[in-house]
Amino acid sequence: MANHQSAKKRARQSEKLKVHNKYFARTARNMIKILRGATDKTEATEMLPKVTSILDKLSKKNIIHANKAANLKSSLTVQVNKL
Repeated sequence: MANHQSAKKRARQSEKLKVHNKYFARTARNMIKILRGATDKTEATEMLPKVTSILDKLSKKNIIHANKAANLKSSLTVQVNKL
């Protein structure tokens, strides 16, 4: 357990940040699921830039790895183009 005031504060901050990061990562995963399940090409093409933007933001803030974001964007783009 944290003994110093600064360590206690750091523990509180890291917990708060963890919840924040988890929320945005979960939101991105839900949007990816919706995009993968889309059957309408126009709907999917409208949604792709939004999902791409979210993935870029998450990788910029190191919530997900940059390569993972690139792989997800690539696979989603291929899928939307196949529709």
